[in-house]
Amino acid sequence: MRLHFMNRTREITKLTRVLDSPDPSLVVIYGRRRCGKSTLLQHVAKKTDIYFLADQQESPLQVQSLAIEIGRTIPGFGQVNYPSWEVLLSVLQHQAKKGTTLIIDEFPYLAQKSPELPSIIQKLIDNQQNKINIIICGSSQRMMQGLILDYAAPLYGRAAEIIKVRPLEPGWIKQALSLSTIEAVEAYSVWGGVPRYWELAKTYQNQKEACKELVLDRDGILHSEPMRLLLDDMRGASQPHSLLSLIANGSNRLSEIAGRLGKPATSLTRPLANLIELGYIKRDHPFGENPRSTKKTIYRLKDPFLLFWYRVVLPNHSLLEQDLIDAVYAESQNNFKAQTAEIWEEMARKSTAHLNIANIRWKPGQRWWGNGRDGKNMEIDIIAESLNNEFLLFGEVKWEEKTNIKATISKLKKSIVNFPKQTEKKIIMAVWCKNNKIKNEGYWIISPEDVLSGLK
Repeated sequence: MRLHFMNRTREITKLTRVLDSPDPSLVVIYGRRRCGKSTLLQHVAKKTDIYFLADQQESPLQVQSLAIEIGRTIPGFGQVNYPSWEVLLSVLQHQAKKGTTLIIDEFPYLAQKSPELPSIIQKLIDNQQNKINIIICGSSQRMMQGLILDYAAPLYGRAAEIIKVRPLEPGWIKQALSLSTIEAVEAYSVWGGVPRYWELAKTYQNQKEACKELVLDRDGILHSEPMRLLLDDMRGASQPHSLLSLIANGSNRLSEIAGRLGKPATSLTRPLANLIELGYIKRDHPFGENPRSTKKTIYRLKDPFLLFWYRVVLPNHSLLEQDLIDAVYAESQNNFKAQTAEIWEEMARKSTAHLNIANIRWKPGQRWWGNGRDGKNMEIDIIAESLNNEFLLFGEVKWEEKTNIKATISKLKKSIVNFPKQTEKKIIMAVWCKNNKIKNEGYWIISPEDVLSGLK
């Protein structure tokens, strides 16, 4: 079931501006698989444009396949046998109408079989006689960056636009899957913001059935998804697979991760940086700490689906191979609840920059952890600074059927008093929770409806 095409306004605006320009241009689009790159391309393509989805066939077969595709727009083009990419693109350059766009999807497949192709495209777009736009797109973020962003690459500096297609924000899932607000938060905590996962989940009656059929079932479409993602973007999947598993299951500090793997911490710096760049993990530090110098750094999985997979699927791999799906799902209920609460907390922190709390605009929220003034370890769910630097927002985040607001605010006040960093800024307090009917001038209640509306 295809979802209605939603959002991507920014990407469409950029593409439309370039493609409507009288000057031919190169556009590069990349991002992890299943985020809607192909749908975006088909959305902006005109009937006279040429869309070609590459595969892993040998180069001569790919050349002929593209020629046949071009023949749908230029009569007779596909009836000729072209000996090389250079000849095919040269003929296309002469025969195509001015302003035609050639869209090559999954371009890395072609570059793997024909390493000379980026240089050929460079010559084509540098040619003063060129009259076509070219869009190249790929799911291998590593290869696309190497082909375009590496200063030694032939296409470096040639693109008029480079667009990274990222997962959708949480606010869109409610509309996409026709869910209640609470159901939307629960769904996002499993599927994250990947549109294709939403499409697949929408074909099932409820979240339970979707999880069991798509992910837990050994033949499910998403059962081996993390390995596919890693193989897209890494030279080898073994080490990143191990890193994601350790971080998902509680080894959050570099020393812990290195100890579990039996490797020096210095050898993991680059692999962790790669996973951060790909959007799979993130590096956290407490509010107020300098990210470059602080030793209070932890690593956490950024992607909800990967978090779910590494906590539920991987530890139960042997049971799932024996088709004990119902048993694994039943045993994982606490994991589901804990993950929803964790993702809700992340959404709450992100929402501060999108909500007008106390009629003040805020920067994104951060956690704080460390020793309070009393010397004891403590944690504060959210601290955010106002854009004008005059206010500090302190927040508690709850995911329970009914939150005791009075007790929560009382705890928050004690945490503020015990917060070790002195501040002259005015303090605002807020609670993120399900029940939002309480109104009080001393603090603010932020509901799931508020958060989803802000994160769109």
